[in-house]
Order: sequence, then structure tokens, then C-alpha cells
Amino acid sequence: MGDVKSHDFADQPEVVPALSHEEHAPAQTTATTTTTTAPNAAVLDVDTEKQVAAPDTKEAEREGNEVTAARRRDLQPPAFLVGLSAEERKAMETKLKRKIDLRLMPMIILMYILNYIDRNNISAATLGGLKTDLNMNSQQFSTAVSILFVGYLLMQIPSNLFLNKTGRPAIYLPACMIVWGVISGATAGCHNAGQLYAVRFFLGFIEAAYFPGCLYYLSCWYTRKELGFRTSILYSGALISGAFSGLIAAGIVAHMDYARNLRAWRWLFIIEGAITVVIAFAAFFILPNFPRTTMWLTEEERQLAAWRLEEDIGDDDWIDSKHQTFWQGAKLAFEDVKTYVLMVLLFCIVASGSITNFFPIVVQTLHKNNVETLLLSAPPYVLAVITTYCNAMHADRTGERFWHIVVPLSVAIVAYIIGVSTTSIGPRYLSMMLVVPGVYTGYVVALAWISNTIPRPPAKRAAALAFINAVSNTSSIYASYMFDSKFAPQYKIAFSVNCMTAFISILAAIVLRSMLVRLNKKLDRGEYVKGAINAVPGAAVEHGFRFNI
Repeated sequence: MGDVKSHDFADQPEVVPALSHEEHAPAQTTATTTTTTAPNAAVLDVDTEKQVAAPDTKEAEREGNEVTAARRRDLQPPAFLVGLSAEERKAMETKLKRKIDLRLMPMIILMYILNYIDRNNISAATLGGLKTDLNMNSQQFSTAVSILFVGYLLMQIPSNLFLNKTGRPAIYLPACMIVWGVISGATAGCHNAGQLYAVRFFLGFIEAAYFPGCLYYLSCWYTRKELGFRTSILYSGALISGAFSGLIAAGIVAHMDYARNLRAWRWLFIIEGAITVVIAFAAFFILPNFPRTTMWLTEEERQLAAWRLEEDIGDDDWIDSKHQTFWQGAKLAFEDVKTYVLMVLLFCIVASGSITNFFPIVVQTLHKNNVETLLLSAPPYVLAVITTYCNAMHADRTGERFWHIVVPLSVAIVAYIIGVSTTSIGPRYLSMMLVVPGVYTGYVVALAWISNTIPRPPAKRAAALAFINAVSNTSSIYASYMFDSKFAPQYKIAFSVNCMTAFISILAAIVLRSMLVRLNKKLDRGEYVKGAINAVPGAAVEHGFRFNI
């Protein structure tokens, strides 16, 4: 992989863009308003004849991580783009995006399929004799499921901040994958509940690097309008794993029980862990790092890939991440109220989808044999892949986020109401067919909404993604105890709680939308908005930045 030296802007003179903030000019003119600005002075909006307070300089510099405010780079495109027509640039971008898609997406989807399989195959393993062989009761099994998410929670934020600082996702993510593949395979060697607890904890600790790391990774290659669909493609890995892990497990349970004197559940962990390690080694040679440091793009393509992101959010992730410490990004994320609203939104969506961690067990309440149960687990995930793709494509095409989250979650609420009301096979399976697409169709758009809402600086975005994803997965710790076999077959508590959290997530989406509408109105007036394209009044208007709602 190629490398690009980061520039030390601290020793260079400040560059003042001609258009972004002409502080010494007598006036700034836009299509709708004329303003006169001076450092730390009020801004007069001629159309409304109201004074708008200019941002405090210290606040702007602090929020911009002191480096962005010091540099104030002028957003100028690469020289080769200047003479291109809009059609020519669009054609060049289309070719570039296709090239990036083909290089990144197949591998990260495959990696996430295995990430999800290795995390959730314990549920299928119970149908292959795990609980019996390890002499575990239902509560011990629930603990084995939930303890993974303790390790998952602890590692997410440090991992993402480390990834942002090193700038080597093509090495870091596959290396983590090798380790978790080995740990997953080692589950086959467990002989009691204590050993299973230990293995599951460390599995979660290492797996924590992948999903938030991938979300950050995608945000370093794609613009905000492109993230929704790419996030849905990534998350389709989880949905595909839900469909095909059941089919794989069905084959192993049916044909490999006691093969070479090993129970089927042990073969399940050995085979799937080995596949994970093999794919991880392949990923070392396929995945790129960041646009400016990859060698499989031409020089013009590298410049265009980096410029698209800089034009979209006002920052060059490769350069800016070099000037940001681990904890500066975390501090900025924790100080932004939008982080906490997003946290509630994602926490409640993940909580409402906790049924997927125990899906084969819930499907077993339809009173089918083990193989039929595993086969019946597949169709809801297949439907979810289709609805997720369609919803995310439309969300990216329109730039809208709110309704693409709320409508699917409303379907999930209806599905849970049906499921808790009956144990009849037809309505019960209909509920299961709807709840998985309902929850996860909205979830992938909500994931993209994080990067849309907290786009800069890069370290803040990385910290927010990790923090929100970590907290959202804590719901899986308590959820495992709601699916104890003593609550079968209706699982009234679990279905009711999941229905309630889906409703709360809709309320959180309403709150976030209201906040972003208000911030966009401030941007329309040319006012300073913390977290917009930069910390200079009027720049967001000039460069067209708006929060996606």
C-alpha cells in the first residue's frame, strides 16, 4: 500500500480562503442576503434587519479541533477538474464509485457475514447439543450469550479511535478477524459453562473492532448521500448470515453429529471459525486504506476520491485525522447533544431487534423439528435483505432519513403486537416474517444518519460511531434473559419490551429531526452552526452543507 506524508500545518502561515470568510472585505453578497462581518462582531442580515451573533472565535477553534480553524483551507478542486463540464465530472465520479464499490463492498460484506455468524452461532449450537453436553441450564446459556456484549461494549470506542489514528484499516480489520476466527473455533473445545463464558467474552472483545470500524471506514470513502445505500449493503451481511447460517447449521446438525466422535455443535464452531481465518488472510490483499494512500487508483482518481469528501464535509479525513488525538475526538462527541439523541435512537432499535439473537429458539415455538426450525429461520432474513436495499436506495436518492426509519419501525411494532397475541403457527410466523425486515430496514438508515449528522472532524465522527454502536449493543446483555425457555412459547415480556423500545426509537427520531430542521434554518440564514462544514459564518451556505433529515 502507498503512503502519503501528512503535512504539518502548525508551522505554516494561515491561509485565508477568498470566499469562505473575507473578514477584511467590506461586505459579502449571496443570492438572498448581504452581510457585513468582522471578527467577533455581530452579522447584519439585510433581508430581516436582525443582528445575528457571530460565533466566539475560541469556540470555533475548539470545536474545529484547533487545527481546522488554524488552517482554514480554501476548498479548491484539483486542477484537472476545473475545466470539466458537469456531465464529464459525473461520468468520472460514476466510474470511480463503481471501481471503489467492486473493491470494497464484496469483501467487507463477506467479513461481516462471518462476524455475525461467529457471534450468533451459539443459538444454532443449542440445537446441536451444546446445552446438554456442557450441562447448562437456561439461565447459564443466557449468560453465555450476553457476556459477549460486555466485551463488545468495552472495546468499541478505543478500537475506532485507534483505527482513526493509525489510518490502516486494511491491516487492522483483517488482523482482528483472524483473532476472532481463532477464538470462535476454540469454542469447540469448551467442556463447561465457565470456559464458554471466557471464550464468549474475548470473542466479543475482538469482534467489537469490526462493525463500528467498518462504518467509519465507509464514511472515509463515500459522501453523506452515498452512505445510506452502502451501509445497507454492509449490514446485508448480518441479514444474509441470519439466512444462511441457519442453512449451514441445518446441514451440520443433520449430517455431522458424532462425526470423528465430535458432536455437531463442536463441528459448527470449528468449520465456521476456519472459514473466518481463511477469508481474513484474503482481506489483507484486497482491502485498501484511505483514498489518498491506495495504489490501485490512478493519481487523478485518488485526488477525485479525496476531493469528493472534502467538498461534502469540508475536511480531508487523511490529513485531518493526523492532527487529532484519540480523546479529542471523544471529547467533542460527548459534548454534542446530537450524539445522545442518536444513542437513544440506535439503542432502542437494537433493543427492539434483540429477537434475532435467539431467532432459531423463537422459531422453535412453532413446534417443528431442529432441521425444519433452522430452515424456517431463513426466509425473514431474505425478505429483510430486499426491503433494506430498496429502502436505503430510496433514502439516498431523496436524501431523506426520518420517514425511511419511522415507517419500517412502525411495521415492526405491528409485528410484535401480532406475535404476542397468539401462538398459532400462521400469525406467529407472519409476525416473524415482518419483525426482522421492520427493525433492520430502518436500522441501516439510522446508522447512516450518524455520519450524516456528525460528519466532522473525523476523530469526532469515529468516536461517535463507536460510542453509539457500543451503547446500543448493551441492550443485548439484558435481552438474553428475556428469552429464557421458562417464558416460552409466547415470550410476552420480550415481545412487549421490544415493541416499546421500537416506539421509543420513533420518538427519538422525531426529536432528532426537529433539531436538524432548526439547525438547517440557521444555516439558511448564514449563522454559525457547530459541526457544519466549518466554523466560519456563511461558509455552509456557500458550499451547500445541510444536515440530512
